[in-house]
Amino acid sequence: MAQWLREMSVGEWFESNGDQFKIVGVDAQAGVILIQFFSGELDEVDFDSWTELNAQPCPPPEDYSGALDIERDEYDDMSFGGHLGDPIEELTARLEDY
Repeated sequence: MAQWLREMSVGEWFESNGDQFKIVGVDAQAGVILIQFFSGELDEVDFDSWTELNAQPCPPPEDYSGALDIERDEYDDMSFGGHLGDPIEELTARLEDY
């Protein structure tokens, strides 16, 4: 296994040609790296293509609006009252509606 692959871990952010993306998985058997762009788009890159990308580590984005398809000022204004609720309870309530 290549040294660069050993040093890579899920959750790390990279930048290549102005695009930021996060490593979301590495499949050594298939020889691919699974990535998710800031916009939310998923892709896979084979090991040979990874070295051609010349991807450089970068800090994660300051906000998470890209994958949500909303502007930063929209989620800054959202008020959750400090409590998001119990997700299991909300799911159960929705399932009861069916």
